[in-house]
Amino acid sequence: MSTVIQPGRTPGTATAPDSAAASGTRLAVRRFLRNRLAVVGLGVVVFFVLFCFVGPLVYSTDQTHTMLHQVNLAPSGAHWLGTDAVGHDELGRLMYGGKVSLIVGLAAGVLATVIGTLWGAAAGYAGGWIDAVMMRVVDAGIAIPALFILLVVSAITTPGLGGLVVILGFVSWLVPSRLVRAETLTLKNRDYILTLRAIGGTHARAITRHILPNSVSTIVVAATFQIADAILLVAYVSYLGLGVQPPATDWGGMLSAGLTAAYSGYWWLILPPGLAIILVVWAFNAIGDGLRDAFDVRGRG
Repeated sequence: MSTVIQPGRTPGTATAPDSAAASGTRLAVRRFLRNRLAVVGLGVVVFFVLFCFVGPLVYSTDQTHTMLHQVNLAPSGAHWLGTDAVGHDELGRLMYGGKVSLIVGLAAGVLATVIGTLWGAAAGYAGGWIDAVMMRVVDAGIAIPALFILLVVSAITTPGLGGLVVILGFVSWLVPSRLVRAETLTLKNRDYILTLRAIGGTHARAITRHILPNSVSTIVVAATFQIADAILLVAYVSYLGLGVQPPATDWGGMLSAGLTAAYSGYWWLILPPGLAIILVVWAFNAIGDGLRDAFDVRGRG
């Protein structure tokens, strides 16, 4: 069988768009790896994921039953981070609470980004009065503090893990929607979008096959910041006693419980969860900064 070779192209070589995409990806990875803070942040996130999800398999503890014979024990060989007011091992509690915080933060951040992406893309692409009405809804939502909404909802009902994810997702999608709308406004008048519309392409195809894929850098960066914000919001609500209910816990709930014992000198009840929240939130913000710089075409040579 004969092989047809296109002019100017040797067998086994990639097409120009494929080569350009691969080159752009490699360049973005190199730019990200040159950002030391972003790389450290990625390492911190990987460490805490392994710590919270793999750690309990190695360091097994009972986080359900009360053990009054070992309450508020200082760190020792038997309990590396001591015990809390009901005898739970604090290191195991940190793993267990971190798993809840990371699951809720990741799920809520992704949900907020998905909702915001779809809303912003639809508003920017539609334009006109539809865009004006949709963005006024966003402006009205941003004017109300997310923490206030969470407190009101938590006072009315006691959400479970899934309910907390949904609530956080629906109060955090506003900022991503504005970012994606701005990106959509710059993309919808490009030649390939106008050509698609001229040959009868649907609006849904224009959004899903062209606008959203070309906005992936903005979406990914927004998602990292939304995850960090969601973890903080979970900590805020749990700190006020309105988060997940015992025996479940998260880092915010541990911080709240530890604060009441801090005046008694039980520093190990407040320092570990506080440091964990600070490190994880900083890590996701550092990753977001690194991704933003990596995808920034203005800085590429």
